[in-house]
Amino acid sequence: MPPRFLFDISGIDLTKVIYGQEVIRECNPQRGDMEQLDGVVYMDTSKERLIAYKDVRLDEFWVPGHIPGRPLLPGVLMIEAAAQAASFYMRKGMGWNGFVGFGAVDECKFRQPVAPGCRLYILAQKTWERHFRFSCDIQGIVEGNLVFETSLVGTKM
Repeated sequence: MPPRFLFDISGIDLTKVIYGQEVIRECNPQRGDMEQLDGVVYMDTSKERLIAYKDVRLDEFWVPGHIPGRPLLPGVLMIEAAAQAASFYMRKGMGWNGFVGFGAVDECKFRQPVAPGCRLYILAQKTWERHFRFSCDIQGIVEGNLVFETSLVGTKM
């Protein structure tokens, strides 16, 4: 049985950007090569969910060296994109102020390779929040296929 998505995305318009890079930059401090989100297409604060995306480009810094002749998006950058999506949700969706940092990753599985030319969607579902800490379950999806999944913990610093 194939893995299931965190939530039903069939009724969500994945082409309609609700928050672009300018708004992401208002919430997330990463710049340059470390900006891993290009947009947000869905946010529902009542269900504590978000869908963001990263366009995986051929001109990114990691392409020449990971893996020469067959570039594959490094797993650590998928996790970084997930952490940025979760941080964005906590700042924009939940109203947290200040810096939201990444504290832990649990049960991470990479299921399929991600190559330049793909759009990587990041599904985030907040699972708990207390004492300026939170956790989100995360999935990465490319062309309807689950490519990675994990659980992240973040904290307000």
